[in-house]
Amino acid sequence: MGLSSSESPLEAFIRELPKVELHVHLEGSMQPDTVLQLSRKHGATDLPATLTELAEWYAFRDFPHFIEVYLASIGLLRDEEDFALLTADVAQRLAAQNVRYAELHVSLFGHLIRDIPAHVVFAGLEHARREAERDHGVRLRWIPDFAGDYGLDVGERTLGAVLRDGPSSVIGFGIGGMEVERAPFAELFGRARAAGLHSLPHAGENGGPERVWAAIEELGAERIGHGIDSMSDPRLLDYLRETQLPLDIAPTSNLRTRAIDAIEHHPLPRMLEAGLMVTLNTDDPPMFGTDLHNEYRIAHQLGLSAEDLAGLARNAVAASYMDEADKRSLAAEIDAVMTRWRPALSG
Repeated sequence: MGLSSSESPLEAFIRELPKVELHVHLEGSMQPDTVLQLSRKHGATDLPATLTELAEWYAFRDFPHFIEVYLASIGLLRDEEDFALLTADVAQRLAAQNVRYAELHVSLFGHLIRDIPAHVVFAGLEHARREAERDHGVRLRWIPDFAGDYGLDVGERTLGAVLRDGPSSVIGFGIGGMEVERAPFAELFGRARAAGLHSLPHAGENGGPERVWAAIEELGAERIGHGIDSMSDPRLLDYLRETQLPLDIAPTSNLRTRAIDAIEHHPLPRMLEAGLMVTLNTDDPPMFGTDLHNEYRIAHQLGLSAEDLAGLARNAVAASYMDEADKRSLAAEIDAVMTRWRPALSG
């Protein structure tokens, strides 16, 4: 690999940087052409029928509108073939960005409440996961989750399905949706952790620092999805800095869901300056018009240096649930890329 005639050293560095992504939703990664393909397959009549209409549909007014669109997209996934199709496309796009390993949230609740059995969901995911590793060298792991605003019963059903039908590639359990009180889910997450699943909840995207505290104290969070609201609580910042509890940050997502009012106001630089353990992610890339390369560009535009970008890549490796040997190997690759590009980037 090297510098092509049409790209800057920074672009080439980002392209070559080995990456890990820890906060990306499988269903939220459905490309518009896949939406149209599945819509036509299943004869859906209540969704946009052209790519132009889909682009307008994806112009989110607020977080509730985003959830509405997200759940409508989920409704197009109905059989094993659909889940395999989506997973194969997502894996190929990740590999094209030099993503070596990804932990993907799977909105299992959204399929269970439509009476699609968990074993059908996992069969499609696993078929495509194995092919992705063989054909593209990208390893995928799963974080089944549910929306907290759907209530404890949905959480119970989701965990039950995971414990009954989940493959060994399931590494965690999550909660997302609207940021309702987390205390009612404490015992549920306790059982998930006792079963060997990592606690990986969303918190502090738009619910305030108290939701981050609840994720930590009630759910035993081992990593926080988003967490940008932590910046308004000095005591929480001290805790996060001391424990190095990872925060999975997705700048474009925060802008598109109106969690922030302008990208230049994103707290990512301040989070790093505060000594927090931060990783960079896309959340729902096609819905937000981004990909992981673009998130690294945005981080640079926010004032982060190439060394900082490499640090974010290392953080994602460290915060992942890869085995330790793979972590060491991938971190060494990141260091090698940084060393190779440092002279061009500092010139």
